[in-house]
Amino acid sequence: MTLLARVVEHLTAHAIPHALIGAAALAVRGIARSTFDIDLLTTDRRVLDANLWTPLARTGGAIDCRRGDADDPLAGVVRVSEPGQRPVDLIVGRHAWQARAVSRALGTGDGPPVVTAADLILLKLYAGGTQDLWDVRELLQQPDAEAVAADVEADLATLSRSMRESWLQVHVRSSRARP
Repeated sequence: MTLLARVVEHLTAHAIPHALIGAAALAVRGIARSTFDIDLLTTDRRVLDANLWTPLARTGGAIDCRRGDADDPLAGVVRVSEPGQRPVDLIVGRHAWQARAVSRALGTGDGPPVVTAADLILLKLYAGGTQDLWDVRELLQQPDAEAVAADVEADLATLSRSMRESWLQVHVRSSRARP
């Protein structure tokens, strides 16, 4: 069993809502981008308690729980690693919109639920890096781009000014590029 599968099983056993995000979620949508780790999102702060992870630590996993301070955009991050496996980073969000993204995630069968394309765009806008904005442009080139854009805009009004500005910049550019 992979480390990701064991982490997902552990979260599920503790009724901790979670969803796949990042490059792995992009791959589900046919956008190839490689990263060293696999990212999951939750807003359940119980994961920041190192004692929760004792069973995985006993089987050889290294657990690094880091709480965000008051100014940090995240409540924290938990990195689970093990030799020979891709590390799993559990990103702990602190906003209601991030909890909605986890609750709307779609099951894929064997793996963890995956955030919707619109929620993935919101997460990328929140991160705001150059690569993140490239990822948004790629998502907006998918066949369902118009419906995804409408879903993004339905949530955007409640989000930060910088996210709204980034969306306007990326969405206009992507709309022009679409055939």
